[in-house]
Amino acid sequence: MKNIFSLVAITFFGFIACGQDNMLCVGSHWTEDEANIVMKKFASEWTDLESWEQRSSRIRKGIVEGMQLDKMPKIAGNFNPIIRNTRLMDGYIVENIAIESFPGFYITGNLYRPIKLEGKYAAILSPHGHMKDKRYTDYIQWRCAALARMGAVVFAYDMVGYAESNQVNHKMPIALLLQTWNSKRVLEYLLSRPDVDKERVGMTGASGGGTQTFVLTAIDDRIKVAAPVVQVSAHFFGGCVCESGMPIHKSKGHQTNNVEIAALCAPRPLLLVSDGSDWTRNTPRVEYPYIQKVYALYDAEHKVENVHLPAERHDYGYNKRTALYNFFDHHLDLNAGNIPYEEGYKEDFVTILAPEDLMVFGKENPRPRNALQGDDAVIKYLKISID
Repeated sequence: MKNIFSLVAITFFGFIACGQDNMLCVGSHWTEDEANIVMKKFASEWTDLESWEQRSSRIRKGIVEGMQLDKMPKIAGNFNPIIRNTRLMDGYIVENIAIESFPGFYITGNLYRPIKLEGKYAAILSPHGHMKDKRYTDYIQWRCAALARMGAVVFAYDMVGYAESNQVNHKMPIALLLQTWNSKRVLEYLLSRPDVDKERVGMTGASGGGTQTFVLTAIDDRIKVAAPVVQVSAHFFGGCVCESGMPIHKSKGHQTNNVEIAALCAPRPLLLVSDGSDWTRNTPRVEYPYIQKVYALYDAEHKVENVHLPAERHDYGYNKRTALYNFFDHHLDLNAGNIPYEEGYKEDFVTILAPEDLMVFGKENPRPRNALQGDDAVIKYLKISID
């Protein structure tokens, strides 16, 4: 049997698995054993706040350059929102919304917001993971409606290539760039609203939505509170092009993983939710202790939490949602008392709407005529090289 430390050292410096000519770290790039040792190697590269911030600056630079985010159009405002079907529900409002990400490319979703117009509210970005029509599912509607009733404006938006975001295919080469850019535009749209408090902005999603959460949080400090669910892993980098299809984890000058990217949230509040059946099963023993050490540099240990559910699987189920409710209630100054509670939060006040009721576009309301269609058309417009 090979010496595990030697094997990891070779992998770490790029001689196997992810060579110098291939900077992509995809899926289970390391084994759990290898990742455990790599995390110790990472920890040896910083000893205090100054050395950590030098490392964190390099990681941020690697994310931005790796996905070519700095090559995107310079756009301020110009969201051109399309809002349809405003419905008054039990303690919240839900609307169908589309905003222009860049000319001809639309972000589609739903806006959940409080009924009363009283001052400014928290805002929450709600990206989702891999599933064709996930935005319409009951568990996303439960979560977004509950957060709106607690006092937040929540934007649930489609993953690129799914549901109404069908101008491109999900597995297009720049899916990671488009998803991050879309999230940035959703953030800026929410910040532009007169009913949003710019200092109370949260973001949460599970699985691929968790990736979107920790990536944007790492590079944009306007996200004040983050909760990536069932995704932060030392050995798993995301198995889809939208997570690991562009070189954000490695360059000729650095190597990192999703644990360190999540740690870039420090010292802002961060909730990790993990379970016992996927790549987050080691979170209490490997990923969370590393992130705690980063937070300790800022004297902010109390701002990072891990809710580990060893008997549960890969989802954003009831126990994961309700852990989020408490975390966001505290750190975003919401009002969890607005949610019925009887030995646990009750979500039965939420009316589950059919997919057609949540869609922005259709035969009677087609997408605007300037819409770009197809991967090639979008890539050509953006002038992004994918070589």
